[in-house]
Amino acid sequence: MAHRAPRGATENPGNRFERLRYLEDPDYADWLASDPDATRPEVPTRYYDDPSRTLLATNESPDVPFDVSLNPYRGCVHACSYCFARPTHEYLGWSAGLDFETRIAVKRDAPELLRKALASPRWKPQVVALGAVTDAYQPVERRLLISRRCLEVFAEFRNPVSIVTKSALVARDADLLAELARHEAAAVFVSVTSLDDDLARRMEPGAPPPRRRLAAIRALAEAGVPVGAMIAPIVPALNDSEIPALLEAVAAAGARCARPVMLRLPHGLGPLFESWLERHYPERKAKVLSRIREMRGGRLNDPRFHRRMRGSGLLAEQTLALFELSRRRAGLPDEGPVLSAAAFRRPPEPQLPLFA
Repeated sequence: MAHRAPRGATENPGNRFERLRYLEDPDYADWLASDPDATRPEVPTRYYDDPSRTLLATNESPDVPFDVSLNPYRGCVHACSYCFARPTHEYLGWSAGLDFETRIAVKRDAPELLRKALASPRWKPQVVALGAVTDAYQPVERRLLISRRCLEVFAEFRNPVSIVTKSALVARDADLLAELARHEAAAVFVSVTSLDDDLARRMEPGAPPPRRRLAAIRALAEAGVPVGAMIAPIVPALNDSEIPALLEAVAAAGARCARPVMLRLPHGLGPLFESWLERHYPERKAKVLSRIREMRGGRLNDPRFHRRMRGSGLLAEQTLALFELSRRRAGLPDEGPVLSAAAFRRPPEPQLPLFA
């Protein structure tokens, strides 16, 4: 199956786990650099069956509010150049660059594996984060319905689930999410990075435009689903000035809460993001990178727990203070929805016929 989508990266940097490296023909690279009309051949998106027999991953980070996650897809065609998940593709032997957005691993058996996991006596009912690493509502989900079928399992067991997505497609599943919400077992957070269509298209070339994400928030809220917004990532000197307008917009659409995440660039994301800035905002590149370093102790990334999502230093404090002031003015509460596993149940096993 092939799918063509906008790209956030134009190169495949070396995999940090592999000793072998691909070196591009220098004559070809020189031609690309010297000819203003030269373009790279378009790379189609390809989907690969993921043969994993385990599904649920455990989390040990104190920076995220869940212990278990489920990711139906690995890699993401939304193609955000800054995506913190890009380095995870290197565990597959692929690159965090172009491979991440053109080679998507698909867990077709996810609903069946999920049912097996929840039915096990060893399962402790708790919140599962759906799509915590890569988006569970990528365009191919319209056809494969893997995330929807997983939600059907969650609804069958009444196991709580939380979703973070940049896709308006999540509103398609408002019926299942509303059913779970009746048992305080569902919450959705829609990521809205900018209200500027041009900036959003450059930052997230394969994701739906802002107006469609706001429409998804509205549709979920009207269906009775607890829905919040992620203002993420906040990039200094790029979209930080939009914080007040973003919070007003998500509140008007029906969001019950909003959370900020400062840009973080783990592993090899720094060079990828620098390259993206050079292509799209060369006049701002130095300023953006300087402010990121100001928030990250002089580096492009600070991996320490409790700081990696928020940054540190005066600029980070001022940015988060602006967020808090804007949140209060927009009438958004400080806390988001609290999910419960009290309604969890294990449906009875189907009875086998007495006689074959």
